[in-house]
Amino acid sequence: MSVRAVVPVAMRLSWLVLFALMIGEFVTDLPGPGWATTFLPALVVLALMVATTNLQARAAAPRGEPGPPVEVDPPVTGRWSALNSPADKVPSHGTHVYGQTYAIDIVADPETGEGEPPGRPAFRWFWPLFRRNQAFPAFGAPLLAVADATVVRASDGQRDHLSRTSLAGFLYLMLIEGNVRSIAGAHRVIGNHVILDLGDGTYAAYAHVRRGSLRVKAGDTVRAGQRIGSVGNSGNSSEPHLHVHLMDSPDLDDARGVPFIWRGVGVPANGETFTVDAAGERIAEAGERIDEAEERVAEARSGDVGGAG
Repeated sequence: MSVRAVVPVAMRLSWLVLFALMIGEFVTDLPGPGWATTFLPALVVLALMVATTNLQARAAAPRGEPGPPVEVDPPVTGRWSALNSPADKVPSHGTHVYGQTYAIDIVADPETGEGEPPGRPAFRWFWPLFRRNQAFPAFGAPLLAVADATVVRASDGQRDHLSRTSLAGFLYLMLIEGNVRSIAGAHRVIGNHVILDLGDGTYAAYAHVRRGSLRVKAGDTVRAGQRIGSVGNSGNSSEPHLHVHLMDSPDLDDARGVPFIWRGVGVPANGETFTVDAAGERIAEAGERIDEAEERVAEARSGDVGGAG
């Protein structure tokens, strides 16, 4: 196991020790003064947590100059806006951990005409505290394979929580919910997710997938543009959106980020809108139907041969 994989384990153990010390102070009567039995050990554990957090971030940082960006297809169709883009800063999310140095968040941003329902709800300082996911146009939008690939991991059992698009909700996400998920591990931070092996040591990670929406499982092969699931709001997510990034390992705790570029789009900057038509999705779905038909024909022929024998 590499240092990059060991460090997050040490950090989670530090959290557990800290919680144990806090609980022990309330339910037991340890001999000696409180500063010696609880406060001092807690300070040591906190220092260890800070050290392991910094070590984890530094261990996940790219080594040397980044290679050329890997060109892949966009993971969505329709009109979207970019947030937390590597076109504006690197690391795009303020950290290298989980291989997300060049990660990007995108939200559906459909044009609304007269008589059409409003688009994406805006952030509010005080009210409403939260919104249901159906209020956001990204929720349930198709997720597409960015290349011909093999599914390495597919998980969609976590719930889609309400939005965190108020000041109180956002603070709750950052200070409480996010820290609890960090202790639980990367799979809780990114929520429901899919990891694709694109070949040549490059992997694509899709985060915050909608619960129960995945159409693929580990070991499946997919075509570029094929629908693999839907956008959701699971994990550390303030609203329904897609977080996607490329990395050099399927293990989020051991991965380093890989730069990307989307065909026909590039790398959209923060606030930039872009539109992708659905031609690729239709071609991929047609390819799926052809593959399924060929499989049925092969099975039928196999059955005929067996019956004749």
